[in-house]
Amino acid sequence: MLKRFFIKLLLFVLLFPIFLVIVFKFINPPFWGWEISRMLFPPQGYPAHTQHEWVNLDKISKNMQLAVIASEDQTFPEHHGIDVKATLAVLRHEGKNGPARGASTISQQAAKNMFLFPVHSYIRKGIELYFSLLMEIVWGKERILEVYLNIIEFGPGIYGVEAASEHFFHIPASRLSAQQAAQLAAVLPNPYKIKASPMSNYVYQRTLWIRRQMRQLGMVTLNKVYNEQSLFKSFHLYP
Repeated sequence: MLKRFFIKLLLFVLLFPIFLVIVFKFINPPFWGWEISRMLFPPQGYPAHTQHEWVNLDKISKNMQLAVIASEDQTFPEHHGIDVKATLAVLRHEGKNGPARGASTISQQAAKNMFLFPVHSYIRKGIELYFSLLMEIVWGKERILEVYLNIIEFGPGIYGVEAASEHFFHIPASRLSAQQAAQLAAVLPNPYKIKASPMSNYVYQRTLWIRRQMRQLGMVTLNKVYNEQSLFKSFHLYP
């Protein structure tokens, strides 16, 4: 009896994430794990009212898409959810609190923000990796990038690039210049201490570095993202 219970529990643990990933392939999430965590346990400086507006990927400036790849995960078009070399390098220098953010790909960050909570542990990291692999298979790169850019926090309670663009530059995300996109990408390591505008010296220097990486990567990087095929695209189920 106990054995059957654990088998059913294991199946649930393995299959429920698959169900969630398939659902949110086609449905834009009304809320997500990171946002729920912030609401339940608001950090210092978290506002009473949050800002968010969902926009499709084709309504987000390609400058912004390239900026986050240049800043956060330059191997995004090639890997399958995990940058193995970066992960192993971080684990070799890891402390007792579990893996650090430095090894996270855009896929892992999207999985963490979408489905999980901000707790550092190896168990959470393992679940994050499982979701990342599922998202790579089912969603594909375009959907991962779209979700990532719509739910990532760019400042206290400022979720998604559309809200961030309006807040910092008073323009829609579709009109972000390369400079503005790089400034937004520069805050992602710590949006509670770093602001896109007005620029601190750190943001200025970080923005210069991101701009250089964007020029080196070029728009060919985005073409690789758009040409990548997900499971659902391969079987012509994508609407």
